[in-house]
Amino acid sequence: MVSVPAAGGLAAHGHAATSSATPNSRGSPAIPSTGMHASNGKPKAAPLSSNGYHPPKPQVPLSAMISSPLDLSSVERRGQPTACKEPIKKKQRPHDLEEAPTFRPTEEEWKEPFEYIQKISAEGRKYGICKIIPPDTWNPDFAIDTERFHFRTRKQELNSVEGSTRANLTYLDALGKFHKQQGTNFTRLPYVDKKPLDLYRLKKAVEARGGFEKVCKHKKWAEIGRDLGYSGKIMSSLSTSLKNSYQKWLCPYEEYLRVAKPGVHQQLELEYGGPLTPSPAPSPMKRSTVHTPSGLRAESPARHATDALQALTMNGHAKESDRDVPMTDASPLVAPQLTSGFTAINSGGFTAVNSGFTSVNRPLAAPLEAKAPTPSKAFATPVASSKNTPEYRPSSLGPGLKRQMSCESLDSAKKDCGADKDDVDGSRRSKRLKKDTVPTVAGSHMSLFRPSGPRIPRDDISTPGERCEQCGKGSEEGHFLLLCESCDHGYHGTCLDPPIKVKPENEWNCPRCLVGDGQFGFEEGGLYSLKQFQEKAATFKQGYFENKMPFDPILNCHRPVTEDDVEQEFWRLVADLEETVEVEYGADIHCTTHGSGFPTIERNPNNPYSMDPWNLNVLPLHPESLFRHIKTDISGMTVPWVYVGMIFSTFCWHNEDHFAYSANYQHFGATKTWYGIPGEDAEKFENAMREAVPELFETQPDLLFQLVTLLTPEQLKKAGVRVYALDQRAGQFVITFPQAYHAGFNHGFNFNEAVNFAPSDWEPYGLAGVERLQVFRRQPCFSHDELLWTAAEGTTSGGLTIQTAKWLAPALERIHRREMAQREDFISKHNSYASQAAPLPHHCVFNGESDEGCPLTFQVDDTDVPEDEYACFYCKAFTYLSRFVCIKTGRALCLLHAGSHPCCDAPEPERRLGRQHALFYRKTDEAMTTTYQKVADKAHMPEAWEEKYEKLLDEEATPPLKILRTLLSEGEKIPYELPSLPNLKEFVDRCNQWVEEATNYTVRKQQNRRKNEKSWQNSARKSVGNSMQDQKEREMRNVDNIYRLLEEAEKIGFECPEIIQLEERAEAIKTFQSTAQRILDHPQSTKADAVEELLDEGQTFNIDMPELEKLARLLDQLRWNDKAKVNRGILMTLKDVEELIEEGKRLGMPVYNDHLSHYAGQLAAGQHWEKKAHELINADSVHYAQLQALSDQAQANFLPVSPETLAAVDQILHKQREAHRQIVDLNERSQDADYHKRPKYAEVNEIMKKIDELQAKPAGTLDLEKQQKRHEDWMRKGKKLFGKTNAPLHILKTHMEYVLDRNKDCFDIDLDRPRLPAEPASREPTPEDERPEEAKGRWENRVREVFCICRRTEAGMMIECELCHEWYHGKCLKIARGKVKEDDKYTCPICDWRVKIPRDAARPKLEDLVAWQDEIPGLPFQPDEEEVLHNIIDNAQTFRNHIAAYCNPVLATANESETQRFYLRKIEGAEILLAFETNFFRQELHKWSPVAPEPPPVLDQSKSTRKPRPTKLQKMLQLYGVDDPDHLPESVKGKANSLKRKALNAEVAATTHSGGGGGMATSPVGNPYGAGHPYFSRHSSAQPPTPGLSLPGSAHGQPSRGPPSSTGSHHARSGSNPMLKDKMDLDHSSYFMQDGNRGGPQLLVGDNQPLSLENQLLHDADKVNLDLHVDKSKVLEILMRTDQGRRQAEEIYGPNSWGGRPETNDPLGIGVGAEGEGDDSMFVDLVNQDDDDEGDRKKHADQNGYAMDDEHQNTASTLLDV
Repeated sequence: MVSVPAAGGLAAHGHAATSSATPNSRGSPAIPSTGMHASNGKPKAAPLSSNGYHPPKPQVPLSAMISSPLDLSSVERRGQPTACKEPIKKKQRPHDLEEAPTFRPTEEEWKEPFEYIQKISAEGRKYGICKIIPPDTWNPDFAIDTERFHFRTRKQELNSVEGSTRANLTYLDALGKFHKQQGTNFTRLPYVDKKPLDLYRLKKAVEARGGFEKVCKHKKWAEIGRDLGYSGKIMSSLSTSLKNSYQKWLCPYEEYLRVAKPGVHQQLELEYGGPLTPSPAPSPMKRSTVHTPSGLRAESPARHATDALQALTMNGHAKESDRDVPMTDASPLVAPQLTSGFTAINSGGFTAVNSGFTSVNRPLAAPLEAKAPTPSKAFATPVASSKNTPEYRPSSLGPGLKRQMSCESLDSAKKDCGADKDDVDGSRRSKRLKKDTVPTVAGSHMSLFRPSGPRIPRDDISTPGERCEQCGKGSEEGHFLLLCESCDHGYHGTCLDPPIKVKPENEWNCPRCLVGDGQFGFEEGGLYSLKQFQEKAATFKQGYFENKMPFDPILNCHRPVTEDDVEQEFWRLVADLEETVEVEYGADIHCTTHGSGFPTIERNPNNPYSMDPWNLNVLPLHPESLFRHIKTDISGMTVPWVYVGMIFSTFCWHNEDHFAYSANYQHFGATKTWYGIPGEDAEKFENAMREAVPELFETQPDLLFQLVTLLTPEQLKKAGVRVYALDQRAGQFVITFPQAYHAGFNHGFNFNEAVNFAPSDWEPYGLAGVERLQVFRRQPCFSHDELLWTAAEGTTSGGLTIQTAKWLAPALERIHRREMAQREDFISKHNSYASQAAPLPHHCVFNGESDEGCPLTFQVDDTDVPEDEYACFYCKAFTYLSRFVCIKTGRALCLLHAGSHPCCDAPEPERRLGRQHALFYRKTDEAMTTTYQKVADKAHMPEAWEEKYEKLLDEEATPPLKILRTLLSEGEKIPYELPSLPNLKEFVDRCNQWVEEATNYTVRKQQNRRKNEKSWQNSARKSVGNSMQDQKEREMRNVDNIYRLLEEAEKIGFECPEIIQLEERAEAIKTFQSTAQRILDHPQSTKADAVEELLDEGQTFNIDMPELEKLARLLDQLRWNDKAKVNRGILMTLKDVEELIEEGKRLGMPVYNDHLSHYAGQLAAGQHWEKKAHELINADSVHYAQLQALSDQAQANFLPVSPETLAAVDQILHKQREAHRQIVDLNERSQDADYHKRPKYAEVNEIMKKIDELQAKPAGTLDLEKQQKRHEDWMRKGKKLFGKTNAPLHILKTHMEYVLDRNKDCFDIDLDRPRLPAEPASREPTPEDERPEEAKGRWENRVREVFCICRRTEAGMMIECELCHEWYHGKCLKIARGKVKEDDKYTCPICDWRVKIPRDAARPKLEDLVAWQDEIPGLPFQPDEEEVLHNIIDNAQTFRNHIAAYCNPVLATANESETQRFYLRKIEGAEILLAFETNFFRQELHKWSPVAPEPPPVLDQSKSTRKPRPTKLQKMLQLYGVDDPDHLPESVKGKANSLKRKALNAEVAATTHSGGGGGMATSPVGNPYGAGHPYFSRHSSAQPPTPGLSLPGSAHGQPSRGPPSSTGSHHARSGSNPMLKDKMDLDHSSYFMQDGNRGGPQLLVGDNQPLSLENQLLHDADKVNLDLHVDKSKVLEILMRTDQGRRQAEEIYGPNSWGGRPETNDPLGIGVGAEGEGDDSMFVDLVNQDDDDEGDRKKHADQNGYAMDDEHQNTASTLLDV
C-alpha cells in the first residue's frame, strides 16, 4: 500500500491519507457478518474488510469451501511454455551481491538426495544457501485441489520489517505521545535546511558521540549535520538548529526515558518471570486489526509515522516561512480534537507498537470474552513464528514453535474436536497443544500467549481499565483511575512513580506505552483461494508498476518490469520512511490440514512421485535423515509448510529451528529471491543486527527468533558479513545449510513448499541450536536428547547401524557426560543442604541407602509423558533424562535450574532439600552407561576389525587361510567401509584361486570325464568346438601345472591343507606313469578291466599325460572285440553293422581281425536284400509271394536290414491279408439266405474304396464288384423314378428324406383336416391399445394354420386365390414379388387345371415305388434307403386309404367339392404321384366348378418343370457366339468334338439302360393339346387369361408380416423392371385379372378369342402382321428369350436389329428366370454334382437367383421367431 498525503494537509485524517492496495471483497469467499461494538463505545472491527473476509470463527471449515479453481496454465510451471527460463549470464544485483551456486544433478545423481546433498554440502556451506535444478524428466504433479484450498494471509508493511526503519518509526510514535501528554504542540517535524529533520537519526548521532553534553562541549553539531546529510548552509546556523531541535524535542523525552525505563523493564521482568536478558518468551505481535475496515485501520505505527512524515513534508513545502524556523515560534495549526500522537496528521494518533497490548493482570471486556476466536488481551502477547513469519501462540504453553496445529485445528480447539481429541485419536500432529488452547491467526499460525509470572491477585473477570495494573484495586474514593489511551489499562495516580495527584485533562499514556516494550508482529490478512489470491497479486503488481516504468518509444508502451526492477524497488520500499506499502503473504500453511503440493501416498497412492525421495513429504523421513528418530510429526519440520506469495511479500532474516537443513521447492509462480549468510558468519550477523538496532534488542533480545526484522545487505556487508543471493524459479529447489541465516522476497504470485531434514552431519549443529534456545529460554521443537536415545535404541530405524553409531557415539558421549555432571552437581547440593538442615547424617537413595529419611521423592520412570510436562518451567528446555518436579504447582525444572529457580512459595533450602518435590530419572546411570557403551562399541567395530587384522599379520608370517577367510567374512558383514578390507579380499581371493586350481588335481572322486571337466573349468568353457577354448583346456591339464602350483604356494606365503595334498598327488602321478608303461608294453596279456581301472586312476589326476591317451585307445580296442563277439548271434540293423565296422576302422583294428571280416560279409548281404525289397515294393504290380519270401529270409539268416524297409514289407503284406479277409467275409455274408444278415451297402462301399488304394486286388474282389454293381443298378432305378438320373448315387437317400419330409406335411390327416378358407395371421388387424405381453399370448394360443399345396405355415409372400380363397406361397408357385401388381387377381392351379404347378423333380407313382421296394430282398446288400422308402410308402398308403371314401364317383356330390379341392391340394403338394386320386379330383372339380373350357387330361406321370441346364458344349458355343461347333476357332474345336462324343456316348448309354425310354428328369413337359395350342407353347409357360373371372374387394399379393408388427394388409406391388415379367420360369401373369371391377366368374366359350402379341409371336412369328403401330422394342423383348426367337428377329429386322449382341440372362434360350423371380434352388445342391460340372452348376445357380431376396429372408425369420 502506497501512502498518499491528503489534500487537507495536517487537517486530514490518517486513514484518508492512505490508499489501500489490498484486494476488495471478491478476494475471499464473502460470508456476511454483522458489525460489533465494544463495551467502551469504541467501534469494533467489522468481519469484512477490503482485505477479504476475516470472520472471528470460520462458519464452515476451510476445506468445505469451494471456489473457482486455479488455471495452472496461467502460472509459470516447470516444463510448460509459461516457465521462466534460467538466465545464462549472472546479473548485477543491488548491493553488488555475489550469486550463490546453482547445481544441476544428472539423472543418476538425482536418484539419491542425501548422497547428492552430501556431495555439494562442502561448496554450499560457503554460501549458506544453494539452488538445485532437477533433471528435465523430474516434474511432479501439483496435487492440491485448487477449488477447496483456502488459506489466510498476514499483512506486511515493508518499511516496518526493516529494523532501522521500525526503530525510527517506533521512537517517533512514542516521542509524539510524550509531547502530546506534556501539552507540547508537536504537530510536525522541525525543518533544517529546507527539509524535515530525522529526530531519530539525530538522537543516534548524539548518542554515538557520548551524549548531548559532550556534543555541545566538543562542538560536534556541525559534524552531526554532515552525517545527517545537510550541506550548503552556514555551519553555525546548522549547529544552532540541530541543537535547539534536540534540546526542545529530544532532551525531555530522553530524560523521561532515563527515569521511567528501569521501572518499565522491572514490570516486564515481573510479568515474564525472569530478567529480560535472555528473553523468556518470543517477541510480541501487534493486536490484529483484521476486523476493522481499511478506512479505520489507523493503529499501525509505521503507517502513522509515515503519514506524519509525509504530511509534515507537504506542509513544509507549502510555506517557506515554516522552514528553518524554531519550533517554538511556529503557530499551531487548527485541527480537530484528536486523541493521541501526531494529532494534526492522524485522526487516531501516532499509535504505539504495543497499542494492542493488554496487561497480563487485566482481562478483556465481557463482550470480547464472549467471542472465543478473538484472543483475550489478558493472554495476548504476540510472539514470533519459528518459521518465516510471526505467529500467535497459546499463552499457557510456552514459546511458539513449528509443532503447532494449523489454523483450522486451532480454531476448532474451542470445539469438541480440539487438540486433545486429536491426540486421543492417535493423530500424528503435535502433542504440545494439550490445554488452554487459544485460537491462532488463521493462515499465519501465530499464537497469542505469554508465560504467566507472579501477579497481584485480582478479579479475573474484570474488564481492562476497571482496576489498577499496580495494586489490582478499582476506583475508590480519593483515588482516581487513569486510563492509558494506547493500551486501555488503568492506573491509580498515587500508584505511579512519580505520583499524579490531579487527573490530567488531556489524553494520557502509561509509562509502559511511552517507554515501549518492543513488541511487533504482522496483522492477520484475508481468507483466499489460490485463484482469488492470484487475481489480487496480479492487480496489485499491475497497479503498482503501471506508471513507474519508463516509456519505451520502440514498443510504444511502458517498459516491462524485470526481476532487477522488482528487487531494487523492494529494498527501496523497505528502507523508505515516508512510503508504506502493505502486501499479504500466505506463510506457514500447514500441509496436515491444507494438503501438500506434492502427491502423497495417502491421497495419491498410484502416483510415482508420492514415494519419490525428493518429495518433501518423504525427504525428512529418509533412512539417512536423523528426523526419522522423532516419534511424532512436527509441522513445519518433518511435515512441510506451504507458502503463497505475492510481489514484495517477504520472509525476514532467520535460521532454521535447531539449525536444521531446509529444502524449499517452488511448485509454480513468479521468481522468489533468496539471500543467504554462511553459518560461519552467523555470529557476525547477530552482532551487526544488535549494533544496528540496539533499541529493539533491549526488550526483545530474542528478536532474531521472531522473523520480523530485515537489515539491508548493504548494512550487513559493511559489518563484514558475507551475503549471497539467488533467484528461485518454478520447479527448482533451494537448500539452506545449518546455522545459515536467510531471507528473501517474492516477485509475484507463487506457491512454495518447504520442510526440514537432517543428515548425520547435522547433529553437532542441532545440539548447538538446542543450547542456544536454552540460553534464550525458548522451547525447542523436539527433545534433542530423546532423538539421540531413540536412535541409540534403534526403535525407529529397525536397529542400530554403524553409520548411525558413528555420529551417535560422540553425541551420546557429550550428553552422557553433561547429564552425569548435572546429576552429581544436583546430588551434591542436595546433600549439602540436607547436612545443613539437620545435624544427623542424611540417609538418601543417592548415597546407596534407604530413602526413608530423605524428603525428596525419587523415581525411575521411562514412561512417555506430554512434552509440556517435562519442559523446564524456566529455560523451556526439555528435561528428557531427568526432571525436577514441584508437587505443589506441577512445574518441571531441569537439573540446571532445579531448586535455584522458584517453582513455588517454598524457600530455596526447602526446594534444594526436596520437600514437596520429586526427582524423576528416565534412565539410571547404569542404563545410560550401558546404552552409551553399546553405541560406542558399535561405532568402534570398524576400528576393532582393523586392529584384529593388523595383529594377525604381525603374529603370523604365513597366516592360515582359514583364519584369513574368517576375518574376511567378519569384515564383509560389517556394513561400513574398512580400509584394509580390499587388500585382504584381494589376498584371500588369490589364495582361493590357488586352492580352486589345486583342487582340480587333488580330488580323488572322478565322475564322467566330460562332467568333471566342467567342474574344474567352472564356467569358462562355452562350446566344445571352440579351438581357443580347447587350447586353454589342454594347457590347464598339463602335468607341469602341478609343479607350478607348488612353487606359487611357497611364494604367496599362506598355509592350507591343499598344499600337502598337492604334494602327495605329484608323487602318485609318477607311480601311475611307470605302471601304465608296463601294460602298454605287453597289451596281449592284458584284460579290459585292468586297463579300465588303471585309466580311471589316471583320469582322477585331471591332467593330460601320453599314457592316458594310449591306455584309452587300448581299452577301446579291447571293448570293441568284446562287443563284436557278443553281437554275432543277434539280429542287427543295417545301420548298426555299418557303425560297428566304422568304429573298428576308427579304432585301428587290423583288417585280418576275425570279427571285422565277419561283419563285412553281413553288410554286403544286407545291402543286397534292401535292393531287392525296394524293387518289389515300387513295382507296378506287387508280387506278394516274393515279398513274403524276402521277409522270411531276413528273419532266418539274421540279415542286417533297415527297420523301415522291413516294416514297409510287413505293412504291405498285412494290408493284403486284411483286405482278402474282409472280401471273403463280405462275399459269404452277401449269400446269406437271411436278408437282414447281409452287409450294409455303406460298409461294402467303404471297404471297396480301401481296396482301390491297393496296388493289387485280392482274390474275390471281382465277385464283390459284380454284386456292388447289381446293387447300384437298383439304386439307379430309384434315381430314375425320382427324376434324378444324372445325380450321384448318394443323392438318392437325401432326396428320399426330402420327399418323406414333404409328404408328412401334405399327407397329414391328423392336424390338417378340411376347413373353411382361413386368413394368414399377418392379415389380422392388431387390436388397439394391445400391450406387448397380450400380443405375445394371442400368438402363442393361436391354432397353427397351414396353407398352399405344401401345407405349411405362412412364410414370405402369400397370394390368395380368387376362387377358393386359399393362400399360396409365392415361392411354391415360382411367382416373384415383382410380378404381383396392386389390383391383380389370381386363380390357383387347383381351381384351374391349366395353371401349372412348378416342380423341381419328377414325382414317382406310388405303385412304382411299391414295385421298387419289392426288389430289395433280392439285393446282395441291405440298402441305406430301405427305411426311408418304407416310410414314404406307408405314409402315402395311409393317406390313400383315408381319402378312398372321397374317390367314389357314385357317392361324390357337388357338396363335397371343397373337400375334394382340399385333398387335391394336398395331393398336388406331395412329392409322389397318386395318379387315380389326382385324376379323379380334377375331373370332379371340373364337373362341379368348371373354370377351364375343356376338362383336364388324365395324368399318368408327373415330371419336373425345370428347364435343362446348358451343357459345356452349349456354353462354349455361347461364349464364341456361334451355333455350330464347326464354326468354333481351331484352338477349341478339339475340345468341342470331345464334348460332343461324350454327350453321344452318354445318350446311348442312357437309352440302353432305360430300354429305349427317354430320361425322366430331362423330358419336356407333356402337352396334351399339341404344340400349337395357344395356352402351352414350347418356349413359354405363359397361360392364357382366364375368361372373365373377377372377385371384387379381395386382396391378392400378400407379403408376410410378423404378428407384433401387423398393422394392416399390404398388397404385393409389381417390380419396376418390365423384364421380370417376361423372364419368369412359369408366367402366371395371365391369371392375374387386370380388371378388378368385373362381376363374378364367367365362362367364355369360343375360338375367336384373340391371341396376345406374345402368344402370336411365340406360336408363329411369320404370320404376325408387324405394322408400324407395333412397338419394335416390345417384339424384340419377346423374341430375345429363345434362340429361335432371336433368329426370327434377325430375319424380320436384320442382323443388326439388336444393336450389338443381345443382352439377356438366358443366352441359351432355356428360359432361365431372372433374379428374384422365384426360388427353384430346392435341389440345386442335391443333383448334378459331377466333378466336371461343378463350376457350371455354381454359375447356373447364380444366374437363376437361387438365393432368397432379403425381404423374403427377413419375413421368414420373423415367422420363425413367432
